[in-house]
Amino acid sequence: MTLNNQEWLNQVIENPIDPGRQICDPHHHLFICRPNTEVNYFQSKFASEISNSGHNIVSTVYIECRAMYRNDGPDKLKPVGEVEFANGQAAMAASGLYGETKICAGIIGYADLRLGAAVGEVLDAELAAAGDRFKGIRFAGTWNPDPKIRNGSNNPTDTQFQEPLFKEGFGELRTRNLVFEAWCYHTHLEQVTELARAFPDITIILNHFGGPIGVGSFADKRDEVFAQWQIDISELSTCENVYAKLGGLQMDVNGFAWHKRVKPPSSSELMKATRPWHYHTIDAFGTNRCMFESNFPVDKFSCSYGVLWNSFKRLTEKFSPSEKADLFHDNAVKLYSI
Repeated sequence: MTLNNQEWLNQVIENPIDPGRQICDPHHHLFICRPNTEVNYFQSKFASEISNSGHNIVSTVYIECRAMYRNDGPDKLKPVGEVEFANGQAAMAASGLYGETKICAGIIGYADLRLGAAVGEVLDAELAAAGDRFKGIRFAGTWNPDPKIRNGSNNPTDTQFQEPLFKEGFGELRTRNLVFEAWCYHTHLEQVTELARAFPDITIILNHFGGPIGVGSFADKRDEVFAQWQIDISELSTCENVYAKLGGLQMDVNGFAWHKRVKPPSSSELMKATRPWHYHTIDAFGTNRCMFESNFPVDKFSCSYGVLWNSFKRLTEKFSPSEKADLFHDNAVKLYSI
């Protein structure tokens, strides 16, 4: 199923708050087609989305989503095609013909760390494909036994981040100065903490608050999930090599069910609903290790780009100028060397 919900989203149009503020959006995707998203979402469409929002997005970071894999050659090298694709999209954006935003200024690809040390060949090929734009990889450990909860398309296991071959492959990031994007559900945050402590010299970036689940067997258990999530996030934050992305809570798996409403949420509604998750993470990690992300177009399932960034700005209304600069731009730019 694909989604074209623009007419629904257009019911809630907001002027941008603090429109001059520089933003680096450190988490978005581009692809032909994915579940619950519109087709042909390439950099030109994303650039239009950015322009229409009125927010000052100066740069972005592309995150792997199994797009444009090579059709032939060794299986382990097929993900290099996605890095080649993202680098081409970056070159188009850099031309200035689609606006001033440096889309895909940083690129996060995929490599199967379960190959162990042999994954080094894949990482080197991805570095060759995108040069300085290539910053690291993401490996989804999103797993749950409930059939109503979607597992990662790379078929992770319940103990994915603990397995010896995975850790061997993980170590290959160190010599190449690459970062690791950790995408998991809240039930596996302890494994991310264990991984961070085993590899204190590798930077780990937690995606989407660690994926608090709000559907399936976790439906109607938000308070219970939040209580355990708080404990696990606080423990993870003690690892100084871990950073947190603030966003991605508008996916269907989180259970807010915005997409079932007659009208989409306003930025005030988004802010109020997600505020506890944001404030606890910021309190735990500090504003120097957090950054706002859009997770577009996946989060477009629930809200528009402009409304989403307005919700972040409402959250930080009373923050200091330097704290805002860190959360919206500076941390991401420094972390990804953009």
